[in-house]
Amino acid sequence: MKAIICESFAPVQHLKYGVFPAPEPGPGEVLIQVAAAGVNYPDVLIVQGKYQTRPALPFVPGSEAAGRIAALGAGVEGFAIGDRVIAFTGSGAFAEQVRVPATQVWPVPDGVDLEVAAGIAITYGTSYHALKDRAALKPGETLLVLGAGGGVGLTAVELGKHMGARVIAAASSPEKLALAKAQGADELIDYAQEDLRERIRALTDGKGVDIVYDPVGGPMNLTAVKSLAWGGRLLVIGFAGGDIPAIPANLLLLKSASAVGVLWGNSVRADPVTQGRNMRQLLAWLADGVLRPIIDTRFALPDAVAALQHLERRKVKGKVLLTLAAREKE
Repeated sequence: MKAIICESFAPVQHLKYGVFPAPEPGPGEVLIQVAAAGVNYPDVLIVQGKYQTRPALPFVPGSEAAGRIAALGAGVEGFAIGDRVIAFTGSGAFAEQVRVPATQVWPVPDGVDLEVAAGIAITYGTSYHALKDRAALKPGETLLVLGAGGGVGLTAVELGKHMGARVIAAASSPEKLALAKAQGADELIDYAQEDLRERIRALTDGKGVDIVYDPVGGPMNLTAVKSLAWGGRLLVIGFAGGDIPAIPANLLLLKSASAVGVLWGNSVRADPVTQGRNMRQLLAWLADGVLRPIIDTRFALPDAVAALQHLERRKVKGKVLLTLAAREKE
């Protein structure tokens, strides 16, 4: 099969487009004919060997996909060949076919575009798990989203608003903030031009925010921790800014606050029942028009290097996709 191949941990331009052995589903697995794959910032880190996990070389990158089931492994129930599905693959999605444990596969409702669905699992899955399961967001609470114009940040804005929060979106440009506003943000902070802490203080009458959603890391993390309200929760999503911050424990103590890690992929493996329920809810909201994903750019599979470099430049506004098939809706 045709695939993007990582033969060594190196910058993304060293990836190759070529022929890779086609997978076969083992017991409890399904084989998916890929229609589209979501491209995420962790994919950039994984191929460079800078992520929390390292696949064995050589491997096919790509952590999420949508398509149709092509084959079923022994013992798989609830799916049939031809079903439209999305999957958290962990790796392997940047290929014509990928095999996935059936517990990491979910049916796509009729009427939902498979390409749009391809970008749902990681970004929306992460944000819903973070806000619902890890932060226990309650209606009326104040949510600060850092990196609010990026792929995962926009989903936190959208879901936070739908779950009843007052959402403060913080991003690095007016263009990104405009997207956050369109996704439901109540207040906007341009941290390239404004003092983040002073703006948070002004917007909350000095009380601080109940929840910080931080996919960026770096120096803003400390500012956000200092801006937590009593009993606040810091959601550690990732480190797109490059630097892993050191969180002063005394600040958490003084505010009776919590710092909570969020690694959605591991949560899917550890608790597939809860995460499966979450994903079915997200897909239902997508089918009903409650969720409105923003697609930044579509690339063909052979252009995966360009897609990853687009993410590296930090100019992405929404989701980046790789497409492998003629578009189909139903």
